Amino acid sequence: MSEPGRPPASEQNHPKPGGRGARFSAAMDEAAAALNASVKFDRRLLRDDVRGSQAHARMLAAVGLISKEDAEAIVAGLDRVAQEFAEGGRPMDPALEDVHMNVESRLIELIGDPGRRLHTARSRNDQVATDMRLYALAAASEMVAGLDRTRVVLCRRAREHAATLLPGYTHLQRAQAVTLGHHLLAYAEMLGRDRGRFLDAAQRAAECPLGSGALAATSLPIKREMTASALGFRAPTRNSLDAVSDRDFCAELAFACALLGVHLSRLGEELVLWSSSEFGFVRLGEGYCSGSSLMPQKRNPDIAELLRAKSGRLLGDLVALLTVCKGLALAYNKDLQETQEPFYDAIDTTRASLAVLPGLLAGLEFNPERMKEAARDPALGATDLAEHLVREGVPFRRAHEIVGHLVRHAERLGVLLSEVPEAELAGIAPELHPTCLQTLNPSRAVAARTVIGGPAPAQVMHEVERLTAELRGLGFEV
Repeated sequence: MSEPGRPPASEQNHPKPGGRGARFSAAMDEAAAALNASVKFDRRLLRDDVRGSQAHARMLAAVGLISKEDAEAIVAGLDRVAQEFAEGGRPMDPALEDVHMNVESRLIELIGDPGRRLHTARSRNDQVATDMRLYALAAASEMVAGLDRTRVVLCRRAREHAATLLPGYTHLQRAQAVTLGHHLLAYAEMLGRDRGRFLDAAQRAAECPLGSGALAATSLPIKREMTASALGFRAPTRNSLDAVSDRDFCAELAFACALLGVHLSRLGEELVLWSSSEFGFVRLGEGYCSGSSLMPQKRNPDIAELLRAKSGRLLGDLVALLTVCKGLALAYNKDLQETQEPFYDAIDTTRASLAVLPGLLAGLEFNPERMKEAARDPALGATDLAEHLVREGVPFRRAHEIVGHLVRHAERLGVLLSEVPEAELAGIAPELHPTCLQTLNPSRAVAARTVIGGPAPAQVMHEVERLTAELRGLGFEV
């Protein structure tokens, strides 16, 4: 008989895998176990966990720590385990805490002792860090692809509307005439920077923690370069203490998601404004609107509003991540389990937003006539008039003052800037003459702004072609 308080001999020899192991004689309190378990959200790491374990088994065999036959049994068994869990044929057991212990426990049930050798020279600490980095790299790649699909649509729509006039705004007040193509390319620029941030975050995530152990690596003769290469990492991590406790890669990816969310929120806000009766610049496709349960006439821009709102959720995910990591002493702490849910939520939220964007943008029905009418206000050419005076030798501050007097005079008369009587121009300022007012024509004014980054149709087309070449180089048809 076993001693009181000790498990049977069979369990002493082969305890069920888990974080508590043979150290404890009693089970964890039920409420504590529920709080401690992570399987309900880390089950998404299943494929990454299996990949990491298979690479680890092959490495252990290569250095002679396990036999080739055991490694083959482990690899094949892990494929079966992954299939069982992924297809729903076997539920994960919350009592085993997490996906890692569920996989290992089932593997041992299937293949016996070879499965018990898998955890040689590793800890759950370096295991979960590796799994999360693999997940992060795949997510970053997915986000980049989604951003590129969106930029393709923006590029197409910008080409279509390279010469479509509309007012540009500052402080939500009409400021200067621009082109719709130029406006759309502004979002392509934002998304291009977002793309770079995801790639940059992936670059730093591409180091493999496997082999760092719980915190102090291992004395066993493993080859970390081998597992890093097999899993597609560029190198192993360089410090075991940092490797198991680092979640910078999660925070960086969440930041990239949050800033992308801010950009999409700006786009959502403009679509909400532009689709209102007050603006009337655009009509959203029916597949991206909702009606009202009470008012039959309503066409609500729900998807644009949700894009605007999701930024708050993404910012919350980022703050949660950073707050959990703040003040943690080296090395691993259980607090780090709390980084997973906001990390996954940031990815899921961003994935959903990027999935809807290409169709939303492709289906926008712009109203060029309404935009052009709004851009016809000669006051939008005030800056162009000042620059015309500069070309005639007037110092800019003097030119600015002259046009200011002209604007005030037109307001007193109750006429448009271009309607101020020619006979009164010289009385406002001797530098003014009738031909100056030709610069107030919005088409002419916009066409003159051909500098790099300007809204002139020619410059818009130049930028469209530059972006087209970039996207085609990435394999997209634009």
